[in-house]
Amino acid sequence: MNEIKDYTEKIFDNIKHIDEFGNEYWCARELMIVLEYKEWRKFNTVIKKAITACSGSEYCAADHFAIKDKMVGIGSNASRKIQDYKLSRYACYLIVQNCNPRIKIIALAQTYFAVQTRKQELFEKEYNELTEDEKRVYRRNQVRKGNNSLNKTAVNSGVKDLARFHNAGYKGLYNGETADDIFKRKGLRYREDILDNMCSEELADNIFRIAQTEAKLKRDNVDNEYTADSVHFEVGREVRNSIERLGGTMPETLPTPSKSLKEIK
Repeated sequence: MNEIKDYTEKIFDNIKHIDEFGNEYWCARELMIVLEYKEWRKFNTVIKKAITACSGSEYCAADHFAIKDKMVGIGSNASRKIQDYKLSRYACYLIVQNCNPRIKIIALAQTYFAVQTRKQELFEKEYNELTEDEKRVYRRNQVRKGNNSLNKTAVNSGVKDLARFHNAGYKGLYNGETADDIFKRKGLRYREDILDNMCSEELADNIFRIAQTEAKLKRDNVDNEYTADSVHFEVGREVRNSIERLGGTMPETLPTPSKSLKEIK
């Protein structure tokens, strides 16, 4: 394993996942490796202490330590089920607080999750106080950053035609509509950006599509354009299906704001 001096807070960001509801989480088995635990038995003991602490603080432990067992191969086409947890940021914070702070990676983890937990508390309070237009500006910036990162990953995955790649994602999320179709449906003027003319909820749908597409391209080690386009379409469709299952509003039926973000800015 690399020397601890090579570690940064990105090591915890790199193993972070986003679920179908847009919530971030960490897998206990992956966190165990990063924290340099060799045995699940010992790490699970720490988790149990963290669960007790969570219950003692009057939080619902099941909301932060969701059981996420999975099957792993053991050779000869056989597999077995192993225990795992889907951990919230708060759960990770409690876990690392029960680890040895004299170990440098543990000390780094304690700082990371303490700061991130506090940031989230402040962010949720501040975000809820924003106006709809302010939320649009915030989420539009998230989309911009997400697309920049996704473009780099897509190119590394063999994509040459980025326009077609992005249309694949839109078609999955918007029931077959391309970016041009969305542009026309919204009745936008020449050269207006469709993303600048979305409400905060519609932007959030696209943020989830973008994040999950990039994660799947990396996770599946996609190395050709055809598969990358297919992945983007499938992720878009899965996000759409999730919205439908939750009884949400389909993105194409959400209202188009009266002013674009460029006008507001």
